[in-house]
Amino acid sequence: MKHPHTENATQPGEEIPAAPLTLEGAAVLHQFFRIRRPEWNSLAKSRRDEIVGRAAEAFAAMERREEGQSALFSQLGHKGDLIAVHFRRGFAELDAVQIEIARLALSEFLEPASSYLSIVEIGLYEATVKLYRELAGRGVVAHSPQWIEAASAALADQREKLGARLFPQIPALRYLCFYPMNKRRAGADNWYSLPIEERQLLMRDHGMIGRRYAGRVTQVISGSIGFDDWEWGVDLFADDPLVFKKLVYEMRFDESSARYAEFGPFYVGVRLAAGDLGRIFATPEDR
Repeated sequence: MKHPHTENATQPGEEIPAAPLTLEGAAVLHQFFRIRRPEWNSLAKSRRDEIVGRAAEAFAAMERREEGQSALFSQLGHKGDLIAVHFRRGFAELDAVQIEIARLALSEFLEPASSYLSIVEIGLYEATVKLYRELAGRGVVAHSPQWIEAASAALADQREKLGARLFPQIPALRYLCFYPMNKRRAGADNWYSLPIEERQLLMRDHGMIGRRYAGRVTQVISGSIGFDDWEWGVDLFADDPLVFKKLVYEMRFDESSARYAEFGPFYVGVRLAAGDLGRIFATPEDR
């Protein structure tokens, strides 16, 4: 079904590229762990305290970083026990933090349950379609040097305007909801076969739902095409976890989700300060 508002679509002979421009920022790694409790519980209390203390110091330093932070969350449900979220300037820094955690004595008692690699992404459907229509109307050939120069200038302008959103701090909110997602590529419901103008309008409508939740939830979208098994990762941060249900539920009725979205597993956690790390490693002996 075509979107009802397509009066500004390009005219025949003005075909424009299908892929919208995007801006990329912080590299993001989610690590999900299970605690090896039998092995952990078998340690002497003094050794457990030492291991947790050193790990807490390491994670506290990661929390305090000015450029690229880490945060811990106590995971709810059977999928795992601990979530570590890392925002960094690039993949090399993610590699460094992953190695640092692996070198901790605590890592011997952490079993990786899953992980997710992505990079903060801002999609520029509105700016892209406006630019592409203008260039096509002037007869500029797609992907020609003149076209590439104009696209590069537009990206630089958008990066100047949106730079703060590309390298965000991890919000100091109590709850996290993370899930990966795809755009469907099946039969008549193939997102990637839609004209770019139609996708632009669908994403505009989709974005209006998120704006209604401003102030109640902070959303960070990261792209993972070529990096992980899904196409995007979505982080929602809030002080009231009920907002996750309401937001995701309302978005399911939006056409871009109802017809074209596929959702992966959901992971929910409660913020855990590094200094409180011992709480989730408590044993029967400690109670």
